[in-house]
Amino acid sequence: MLLSPFIVNVKWYAVLLNVVMERLSTGVESLDRILEGGIPRGFFVAVTGEPGTGKTILCISFIAKGIEERDKCIYVTTEESRKSIIVQASQFGIDLQDAIDRKALVIIDALMGQEDQWSLKSLELEDLVEKILEAKRYLGYGRARLVVDSMSAFWLDKPAMARRYSYYLKKVLSKWDFTVLATSQYAISTSQAFGWGLEHVADGIIRFRRALRGGKLRRYLIIEKMRQTEHSLNLHQIDIVKGRGLVILGPVEARKEDVTLPKDVVSKIKKAIEKAESEIP
Repeated sequence: MLLSPFIVNVKWYAVLLNVVMERLSTGVESLDRILEGGIPRGFFVAVTGEPGTGKTILCISFIAKGIEERDKCIYVTTEESRKSIIVQASQFGIDLQDAIDRKALVIIDALMGQEDQWSLKSLELEDLVEKILEAKRYLGYGRARLVVDSMSAFWLDKPAMARRYSYYLKKVLSKWDFTVLATSQYAISTSQAFGWGLEHVADGIIRFRRALRGGKLRRYLIIEKMRQTEHSLNLHQIDIVKGRGLVILGPVEARKEDVTLPKDVVSKIKKAIEKAESEIP
Protein backbone atom coordinates (compact mmCIF):
# COMPACT_ATOMS: atom_id res chain seq x y z
CA MET A 1 0.00 0.00 0.00
CA LEU A 2 1.37 3.41 -1.00
CA LEU A 3 1.52 6.10 1.66
CA SER A 4 0.35 9.61 0.84
CA PRO A 5 3.05 12.30 0.57
CA PHE A 6 1.59 13.95 3.70
CA ILE A 7 2.03 10.81 5.82
CA VAL A 8 5.56 10.26 4.49
CA ASN A 9 6.52 13.86 5.28
CA VAL A 10 5.10 13.62 8.81
CA LYS A 11 7.08 10.44 9.49
CA TRP A 12 10.30 11.95 8.20
CA TYR A 13 9.67 15.07 10.30
CA ALA A 14 9.21 12.91 13.41
CA VAL A 15 12.50 11.11 12.72
CA LEU A 16 14.30 14.42 12.14
CA LEU A 17 12.83 15.89 15.35
CA ASN A 18 14.12 12.96 17.38
CA VAL A 19 17.59 13.31 15.85
CA VAL A 20 18.03 17.05 16.37
CA MET A 21 16.30 17.35 19.75
CA GLU A 22 18.79 18.14 22.48
CA ARG A 23 18.27 16.23 25.71
CA LEU A 24 19.81 16.90 29.10
CA SER A 25 20.92 13.96 31.19
CA THR A 26 19.14 13.61 34.52
CA GLY A 27 22.40 12.51 36.11
CA VAL A 28 20.91 9.03 36.59
CA GLU A 29 22.01 6.86 33.68
CA SER A 30 19.31 4.24 34.16
CA LEU A 31 16.64 6.98 34.19
CA ASP A 32 18.04 8.50 31.01
CA ARG A 33 17.60 5.13 29.29
CA ILE A 34 13.83 5.11 29.88
CA LEU A 35 13.61 8.76 28.74
CA GLU A 36 15.19 8.32 25.30
CA GLY A 37 18.40 9.86 26.60
CA GLY A 38 17.14 12.49 29.02
CA ILE A 39 14.90 15.53 29.38
CA PRO A 40 14.37 17.73 26.29
CA ARG A 41 16.14 21.07 26.62
CA GLY A 42 13.87 23.85 27.83
CA PHE A 43 11.29 21.54 29.44
CA PHE A 44 9.53 22.31 32.71
CA VAL A 45 9.28 18.98 34.55
CA ALA A 46 7.25 18.23 37.68
CA VAL A 47 8.92 15.82 40.12
CA THR A 48 6.13 14.67 42.44
CA GLY A 49 5.66 12.27 45.34
CA GLU A 50 5.47 11.72 49.07
CA PRO A 51 8.31 12.78 51.41
CA GLY A 52 11.31 10.44 51.49
CA THR A 53 10.79 8.92 48.06
CA GLY A 54 13.89 10.32 46.32
CA LYS A 55 12.85 13.62 44.74
CA THR A 56 15.67 15.69 46.21
CA ILE A 57 18.28 13.03 45.33
CA LEU A 58 17.15 13.20 41.70
CA CYS A 59 17.35 17.01 41.77
CA ILE A 60 20.86 16.95 43.20
CA SER A 61 21.94 14.43 40.53
CA PHE A 62 20.43 16.63 37.80
CA ILE A 63 22.37 19.66 39.04
CA ALA A 64 25.60 17.68 39.53
CA LYS A 65 25.42 16.51 35.91
CA GLY A 66 24.86 20.09 34.81
CA ILE A 67 27.97 21.23 36.70
CA GLU A 68 29.93 18.46 35.00
CA GLU A 69 28.64 19.60 31.59
CA ARG A 70 29.36 23.28 32.40
CA ASP A 71 25.73 24.37 32.42
CA LYS A 72 24.66 27.36 34.51
CA CYS A 73 23.11 25.70 37.56
CA ILE A 74 20.69 27.12 40.14
CA TYR A 75 19.15 25.19 43.03
CA VAL A 76 16.29 26.73 45.02
CA THR A 77 15.65 25.02 48.36
CA THR A 78 12.54 25.87 50.37
CA GLU A 79 12.34 22.99 52.86
CA GLU A 80 16.01 22.42 53.69
CA SER A 81 18.82 24.85 54.31
CA ARG A 82 21.60 25.46 51.80
CA LYS A 83 24.01 23.67 54.14
CA SER A 84 21.71 20.63 54.34
CA ILE A 85 21.65 20.29 50.53
CA ILE A 86 25.45 20.53 50.38
CA VAL A 87 25.88 17.88 53.10
CA GLN A 88 23.30 15.59 51.50
CA ALA A 89 25.08 15.82 48.15
CA SER A 90 28.42 14.99 49.75
CA GLN A 91 27.01 11.63 50.88
CA PHE A 92 26.84 10.68 47.22
CA GLY A 93 30.29 11.97 46.32
CA ILE A 94 29.05 15.32 44.96
CA ASP A 95 30.94 18.47 46.00
CA LEU A 96 28.47 21.32 45.62
CA GLN A 97 30.52 23.69 47.75
CA ASP A 98 33.37 23.53 45.25
CA ALA A 99 30.94 24.34 42.44
CA ILE A 100 29.66 27.34 44.42
CA ASP A 101 33.22 28.57 44.98
CA ARG A 102 33.94 28.26 41.25
CA LYS A 103 30.77 30.21 40.37
CA ALA A 104 29.35 27.16 38.62
CA LEU A 105 26.36 26.93 40.97
CA VAL A 106 24.08 29.16 43.02
CA ILE A 107 21.96 27.68 45.81
CA ILE A 108 19.10 30.00 46.73
CA ASP A 109 18.04 29.38 50.33
CA ALA A 110 14.35 30.20 50.83
CA LEU A 111 14.13 28.56 54.25
CA MET A 112 16.59 30.21 56.65
CA GLY A 113 15.90 33.87 55.79
CA GLN A 114 19.54 34.92 56.08
CA GLU A 115 21.02 38.23 54.98
CA ASP A 116 23.35 36.94 52.25
CA GLN A 117 22.91 37.58 48.53
CA TRP A 118 21.39 34.18 47.73
CA SER A 119 18.67 33.97 50.37
CA LEU A 120 14.96 34.75 50.25
CA LYS A 121 13.22 36.26 53.24
CA SER A 122 9.69 35.51 52.03
CA LEU A 123 7.96 32.89 49.92
CA GLU A 124 6.64 35.28 47.29
CA LEU A 125 6.83 34.00 43.74
CA GLU A 126 7.81 37.37 42.27
CA ASP A 127 10.75 37.56 44.67
CA LEU A 128 11.77 34.02 43.70
CA VAL A 129 11.74 34.80 39.97
CA GLU A 130 13.72 38.00 40.51
CA LYS A 131 16.34 36.10 42.52
CA ILE A 132 16.58 33.30 39.92
CA LEU A 133 17.17 35.82 37.12
CA GLU A 134 19.76 37.62 39.26
CA ALA A 135 21.55 34.30 39.72
CA LYS A 136 21.42 33.59 35.99
CA ARG A 137 22.99 36.95 35.18
CA TYR A 138 25.65 36.27 37.84
CA LEU A 139 26.51 32.87 36.33
CA GLY A 140 26.54 34.19 32.76
CA TYR A 141 25.19 33.32 29.34
CA GLY A 142 24.53 29.72 28.32
CA ARG A 143 22.42 26.62 28.78
CA ALA A 144 20.94 26.57 32.28
CA ARG A 145 19.49 24.09 34.74
CA LEU A 146 17.13 25.06 37.53
CA VAL A 147 15.71 23.09 40.46
CA VAL A 148 12.91 24.43 42.66
CA ASP A 149 12.61 22.07 45.64
CA SER A 150 9.79 22.46 46.37
CA MET A 151 7.12 24.50 44.63
CA SER A 152 4.56 23.34 47.20
CA ALA A 153 5.98 25.78 49.74
CA PHE A 154 4.68 28.71 47.67
CA TRP A 155 1.04 27.67 47.86
CA LEU A 156 0.64 25.73 51.12
CA ASP A 157 -1.81 28.32 52.46
CA LYS A 158 -3.42 28.98 49.05
CA PRO A 159 -3.53 25.71 47.05
CA ALA A 160 -5.97 27.17 44.54
CA MET A 161 -3.10 29.32 43.23
CA ALA A 162 -0.91 26.34 42.30
CA ARG A 163 -1.75 26.33 38.61
CA ARG A 164 -1.42 30.10 38.19
CA TYR A 165 1.92 30.20 40.02
CA SER A 166 3.28 27.27 38.02
CA TYR A 167 2.21 28.83 34.72
CA TYR A 168 3.79 32.17 35.64
CA LEU A 169 7.11 30.55 36.57
CA LYS A 170 7.20 28.47 33.40
CA LYS A 171 6.31 31.42 31.15
CA VAL A 172 8.98 33.74 32.56
CA LEU A 173 11.79 31.18 32.73
CA SER A 174 11.17 29.80 29.22
CA LYS A 175 12.80 32.96 27.83
CA TRP A 176 16.05 32.31 29.74
CA ASP A 177 17.06 28.88 28.38
CA PHE A 178 16.23 27.02 31.61
CA THR A 179 15.49 23.32 31.85
CA VAL A 180 13.57 23.01 35.10
CA LEU A 181 12.87 20.32 37.68
CA ALA A 182 10.17 21.54 40.09
CA THR A 183 9.24 19.24 42.95
CA SER A 184 5.80 18.99 44.50
CA GLN A 185 5.00 17.30 47.80
CA TYR A 186 2.23 14.72 48.07
CA ALA A 187 0.53 13.97 51.38
CA ILE A 188 1.52 10.68 53.05
CA SER A 189 -2.06 9.98 54.16
CA THR A 190 -3.81 10.51 50.80
CA SER A 191 -0.97 10.42 48.21
CA GLN A 192 -2.53 13.59 46.78
CA ALA A 193 -0.87 16.90 45.92
CA PHE A 194 -1.01 20.02 48.07
CA GLY A 195 -2.69 22.04 45.34
CA TRP A 196 -3.40 20.97 41.76
CA GLY A 197 -1.82 22.69 38.80
CA LEU A 198 1.90 22.00 38.55
CA GLU A 199 1.31 18.71 36.72
CA HIS A 200 -1.07 20.32 34.20
CA VAL A 201 1.42 23.04 33.32
CA ALA A 202 4.47 20.76 33.20
CA ASP A 203 5.96 19.31 30.01
CA GLY A 204 6.81 16.15 31.93
CA ILE A 205 5.91 14.39 35.17
CA ILE A 206 8.27 12.08 37.07
CA ARG A 207 6.21 10.51 39.84
CA PHE A 208 7.79 8.93 42.92
CA ARG A 209 5.83 6.47 45.07
CA ARG A 210 6.35 4.51 48.27
CA ALA A 211 4.85 1.35 49.76
CA LEU A 212 5.43 -1.20 52.50
CA ARG A 213 6.11 -4.67 51.12
CA GLY A 214 6.88 -7.48 53.56
CA GLY A 215 7.44 -4.97 56.35
CA LYS A 216 10.03 -3.02 54.34
CA LEU A 217 9.78 0.41 52.77
CA ARG A 218 10.14 0.25 49.00
CA ARG A 219 10.40 3.17 46.59
CA TYR A 220 9.12 3.38 43.03
CA LEU A 221 9.25 5.72 40.06
CA ILE A 222 7.10 6.10 36.96
CA ILE A 223 7.24 8.56 34.07
CA GLU A 224 3.65 9.76 33.88
CA LYS A 225 4.30 12.27 31.10
CA MET A 226 7.18 13.51 28.96
CA ARG A 227 6.24 15.32 25.80
CA GLN A 228 8.06 14.49 22.55
CA THR A 229 9.46 11.36 24.19
CA GLU A 230 8.69 7.64 23.81
CA HIS A 231 9.29 6.99 27.49
CA SER A 232 8.78 3.85 29.53
CA LEU A 233 5.23 3.32 30.80
CA ASN A 234 6.30 0.84 33.47
CA LEU A 235 6.49 1.36 37.20
CA HIS A 236 10.13 0.91 38.26
CA GLN A 237 11.47 0.01 41.66
CA ILE A 238 14.28 2.29 42.80
CA ASP A 239 16.81 2.46 45.60
CA ILE A 240 18.95 5.19 47.14
CA VAL A 241 22.50 3.89 47.51
CA LYS A 242 25.15 5.65 49.57
CA GLY A 243 27.99 6.82 47.36
CA ARG A 244 25.92 6.34 44.19
CA GLY A 245 22.58 8.09 44.65
CA LEU A 246 19.39 7.09 42.88
CA VAL A 247 19.42 3.68 41.20
CA ILE A 248 16.63 2.12 39.12
CA LEU A 249 16.45 -1.58 39.96
CA GLY A 250 14.06 -2.49 37.16
CA PRO A 251 10.38 -2.62 36.17
CA VAL A 252 7.86 -3.99 38.66
CA GLU A 253 5.88 -7.06 37.68
CA ALA A 254 2.09 -6.86 37.82
CA ARG A 255 0.68 -7.62 41.27
CA LYS A 256 -2.74 -8.71 42.40
CA GLU A 257 -3.26 -5.27 43.97
CA ASP A 258 -2.89 -3.63 40.55
CA VAL A 259 -6.06 -5.25 39.21
CA THR A 260 -8.02 -6.02 42.37
CA LEU A 261 -10.37 -3.51 43.97
CA PRO A 262 -9.79 -2.67 47.66
CA LYS A 263 -11.70 -4.88 50.13
CA ASP A 264 -13.95 -2.05 51.38
CA VAL A 265 -14.96 -1.21 47.80
CA VAL A 266 -15.71 -4.87 47.03
CA SER A 267 -17.77 -5.08 50.23
CA LYS A 268 -19.86 -2.04 49.29
CA ILE A 269 -20.46 -3.37 45.78
CA LYS A 270 -21.51 -6.75 47.19
CA LYS A 271 -23.95 -5.14 49.65
CA ALA A 272 -25.44 -2.97 46.90
CA ILE A 273 -25.99 -6.05 44.73
CA GLU A 274 -27.56 -7.97 47.60
CA LYS A 275 -29.88 -5.06 48.39
CA ALA A 276 -30.93 -4.74 44.76
CA GLU A 277 -31.63 -8.47 44.53
CA SER A 278 -33.69 -8.43 47.74
CA GLU A 279 -35.95 -5.78 46.28
CA ILE A 280 -36.81 -7.91 43.26
CA PRO A 281 -40.36 -9.38 43.80
